[in-house]
Amino acid sequence: MTATAETAAGTFAARSGGSRQQAGTGTLLRFALRRDRVLIPVWVGVNALMVLSMPGTIKGLYGTAAERADLMRQMETNSSLRALVGPVFDDGLGALTAWRVGLYAGALAAVMSLLIVVRHTRDEEESGRQEVVASGMVGRRAPLTAALLAAAVANAVLALLIAVGLAGQGAVGAPALGLGVAGVGMLFATMAAIVAQLTESARLARGLTAAVLGGAFVLRAAGDSATDDGSAVLTWVSPLGWLENLRAFAGERWWVLLLIAGATVAQGAVAYGLAGRRDLGMSFLPTRPGPAAGHLRTAGALAWRLQRGGVLGWSIGFFAAGVVYGGMTQGAADLVGDNEQAREIIERMGGQAGLTDAFVSAMVGMLGLIAALYVVASVLRLGGEETSGRAEPVLAGAVGRLRWAAGHLVIAFGGAALIMLLAGLGFAAGYGQDFGAILGACLVQLPAVWVIGGAAVLLHGLLPRAAVAAWAVAGAVLLLGWVGPALDVPQTVLDVSPYGHLPKLPGGEMSWSPVLVLVLIAAVLVGAGLAGLRRRDLTT
Repeated sequence: MTATAETAAGTFAARSGGSRQQAGTGTLLRFALRRDRVLIPVWVGVNALMVLSMPGTIKGLYGTAAERADLMRQMETNSSLRALVGPVFDDGLGALTAWRVGLYAGALAAVMSLLIVVRHTRDEEESGRQEVVASGMVGRRAPLTAALLAAAVANAVLALLIAVGLAGQGAVGAPALGLGVAGVGMLFATMAAIVAQLTESARLARGLTAAVLGGAFVLRAAGDSATDDGSAVLTWVSPLGWLENLRAFAGERWWVLLLIAGATVAQGAVAYGLAGRRDLGMSFLPTRPGPAAGHLRTAGALAWRLQRGGVLGWSIGFFAAGVVYGGMTQGAADLVGDNEQAREIIERMGGQAGLTDAFVSAMVGMLGLIAALYVVASVLRLGGEETSGRAEPVLAGAVGRLRWAAGHLVIAFGGAALIMLLAGLGFAAGYGQDFGAILGACLVQLPAVWVIGGAAVLLHGLLPRAAVAAWAVAGAVLLLGWVGPALDVPQTVLDVSPYGHLPKLPGGEMSWSPVLVLVLIAAVLVGAGLAGLRRRDLTT
């Protein structure tokens, strides 16, 4: 795979007519793929497994043509569910697979791509490593090209896995879905490349690109709630709406791929133009200097200033998701109807105490799983502060390592509590009833979220260079909680995840023993991680 990627890099450089501008691209690409030898396989594997497991799940849920036709009729009248997963264009297993997971696969590919591009562009400049690399025989635009090619390799492998894995559902629809998902990934890769030129902070570059992705999802949801065929203007404004309107397995619209490719090329051209017009380490939108005193007198205040944007973004997203899920609750029973398989899956995810309570518990559980991504990202900010060299000036003063780390961990663990609280408020507002029960169901997810955060602290404290594996832990737990019940995975396997031990609220019986045990495990993991941080050298 590396040799092929190097060949592609050389061809790209030759055709661009700027051999000096692209000098060293192949070497930088090999280095990027080596650094991401854990990150890329995890993201690609989780995304591909989510997609490839869905045909079997759909077949178990809607095994007959009559059941699938009934599903299509229900989706035509249920605007809330269309806002969540989009409209259904055909009742075949392939089309239902694209409907159920296509949007989410595209969104995951977009997140993977923006992380790769920002990591190998703005992150490298911010840490000072790019300055060292640039002192050698490296072209001005080589780092950007290597970053985009690394994202292209990841998306190409993902597209290939989807195309091959779903070939049995349709020889035409499978490559269409694979190319569509990869196309959305590359679209956001080039968008991240632009934002990385505009901003001076890698954190801000990731946050802004992720915000655009969130806006794309909201626009598509608003458009799909208004129409049942994806024809709304708001749907077409969103890149995720383009993926939906590709209509894989349902009379493919191949020209939509040209739309995605055209936007990707145009954004790439803008990114290359910007990269050639700025100095290394600079940006077109420089960061505004902050106060040297006042609110930044403590390590905790500094941590809040660094992470407040992320907390705000996650808070808004979780509140909005809660409102959407709450609005869907009333129509959950109508969608499931007499389908025993669908009822069984929801009850496996959310408990046995009535379909509505089980649906609420399942959706709250999904929000809890996603909150694990927030806590991992927030904890790993400690590593970013170390490798960028910003931690050293702080620790050179009258600030100990534990006090410095505690500021960030309070934001991580306390922020997780905040976003779950806001999710509960949004859910209760959308549902319009059972305020206390829903709020309790959201907050009971926190011990499991904190265990994942504790694992991230442990990895950062003991094995800082392997701390990125915390994403693999969160991804595995997310996949197990999302796909496991649908695949009828044995309960013993589901219990590997800390979420498998939580009480199924609302409707289920509250049990404090597993909650307290999970809190204790989280505390032990954090304590061990901090002990390791206190004894080891700082990562540079």
